[in-house]
Amino acid sequence: MARIEALLAETPDDPELHYALAMEHSSAGDDAGCVTVLRDMIARFAAAPFIPAYLQAGQALARLDRTDEAATVLRDGIAAADRVGTADAMHARGEMLGLLATVE
Repeated sequence: MARIEALLAETPDDPELHYALAMEHSSAGDDAGCVTVLRDMIARFAAAPFIPAYLQAGQALARLDRTDEAATVLRDGIAAADRVGTADAMHARGEMLGLLATVE
């Protein structure tokens, strides 16, 4: 985590580094930390959304039993995926739809 944070200090506008940091929090069992990083990332890169961030945020929120927040993030992610429209975004969209069905 420290290495990723050091890289972020040098390159704060790299969405993949933010995502990697969030995944490190998740791997460490820190879902709240993961959500914090992902929410910041979603806001920071709203103009060019990083779609997997929405899916991972929804999953972490669901694990925290914050299902209303998970549903909101997932709906936002589905809308963002529709705007992006790439194959990867559409794949993540499908996963978000599936997760949304379980948290609503």
